[in-house]
Amino acid sequence: MTNRKIPDGMRIEGPLEPRFDEILSHEALAFLAKLHRRFEPRRRELLAARVSRQQRIDAGELPDFLPEAHAIRESDWRIAPLPAALERRRVEITGPVERKMMINALNSGADSYMADFEDSSTPSWRNQVQGQINLKDAVRRVITFESGTKNYHLNQAVATLQIRPRGWHLDERHVTIDGQRVSAALFDFALAFFHNAHEQLARGAGPYFYLPKLENHREARLWNEVFLAAQAALGVPSGTIKATVLIETVLAAFEMDEILYELREHSAGLNAGRWDYIFSAIKKFSRRRDFCLADRGQVTMEAPFMRAYALELVRACHRRGAPAIGGMSALIPIKNDPAANERALAGVRHDKARDARDGFDGSWVAHPGLVPLALDEFVKVLGTRPHQRERVPEGRCATADLLDFRPERPITEAGLRNDINVTIHYIGSWLAGTGCVPIHNLMEDAATAEIARSQVWQWVHSPKGVLDDGRKVDASLVRALVPEELRRVESVIEATGAPTGTYMQAARIFERLSLEPDFTEFLTLPLYEALPEEAAT
Repeated sequence: MTNRKIPDGMRIEGPLEPRFDEILSHEALAFLAKLHRRFEPRRRELLAARVSRQQRIDAGELPDFLPEAHAIRESDWRIAPLPAALERRRVEITGPVERKMMINALNSGADSYMADFEDSSTPSWRNQVQGQINLKDAVRRVITFESGTKNYHLNQAVATLQIRPRGWHLDERHVTIDGQRVSAALFDFALAFFHNAHEQLARGAGPYFYLPKLENHREARLWNEVFLAAQAALGVPSGTIKATVLIETVLAAFEMDEILYELREHSAGLNAGRWDYIFSAIKKFSRRRDFCLADRGQVTMEAPFMRAYALELVRACHRRGAPAIGGMSALIPIKNDPAANERALAGVRHDKARDARDGFDGSWVAHPGLVPLALDEFVKVLGTRPHQRERVPEGRCATADLLDFRPERPITEAGLRNDINVTIHYIGSWLAGTGCVPIHNLMEDAATAEIARSQVWQWVHSPKGVLDDGRKVDASLVRALVPEELRRVESVIEATGAPTGTYMQAARIFERLSLEPDFTEFLTLPLYEALPEEAAT
């Protein structure tokens, strides 16, 4: 982009494709630059604090409820009233900001659609900016998509739109301001808010967001300050933005009341982001010799630490008049196998029925075909009510409940192979530009892939990483299995007619991340740097 189109001090390395200039206008970029210059120093402080906290955990410190926040946890306060558009969220569908996906999700019959710039999207320059174009068109109800002879367009009634920007830990490598990369979170938020907030309000909804990967209330406070500054800059009334925080880190689970409190003017509740939560537990305690989780398939919402986390989230939300939204079952409909499909649907029914009984006000699905099924389970409990926020689970969760990391067994060769296979398959697809992939009849995104690759690292490095047949999971075993699972992945990809070029690279990346002595905090950090540069079209 030429200097005359961008603010002073800003540099954009990505190509300018058709309609990109609508999103990357001088005014929008100036708004982004204003937010960056004000809040980037604080973001970097908070990321440095994450490193310090991890070092203390590695040295033996365990998380606990904050004694200095006792008054916030025990006093009576409630979040600000919710807009009508967010009162009913029994079923929310999630998915990447691809054009066809957005249309199908908005038309799905779900109460809400979370347009995802994060875990289900490969954050290439093209994907991120085109996603903003798609978002802009969807808000104005002019989004269409043609595939062969079929034309996709929005129905008369559509789901309420919510937007998930990327997390605080990620940068947008294609944009620098004063020589610094901008925060990916601010890049996604700023462009979405600048182009759509007033239009959303004019259409009876508003700028609604999902906030990922927060680790504590100070990170929530930063978002609240960003919201106040953004609303003031664009003349949007304070408190108009509403945001749901994903509780998907084990540290945030100890600060749910405080997170709601920091965002109380802008809060739309909390969501139980289960897959990232499991990954967070493995990541945070990966250096502890007494910590080890069983095969991924054994770590369900019935596991003690997951059960405690879910009920505490409902309790924290409903005490404050806030929505509590359940997480995602990875199961999806299965074509051409009625018996397997019925087992998958039964699993989803069980998952959503448990969420509804536990007091959640709604839950997530990843496929339009699952919306009626999930809705039915919530209607059984809610009837005609839009939510059940009047239900507050009794008792309080203890620290030990949230740290009751079971099951530890079994760890099996089949589980190890599955982790290797899924991670190679997912990384290969991610590098090819697809961040949400059906693998072995489960919908895998960055969060589920993170569990798979972090488990392998932890089993290699933990004395408890022993298979049920007595073999230790070690570097030699992993190296022996990687080529075998790569061949299986490539055979699946070849059967679809898709190119297999990125999967050998994916296997190399997986092996390095699994065996290196230091744990890589997020899979997407090295993958982002491995994405090829994009040429203008």
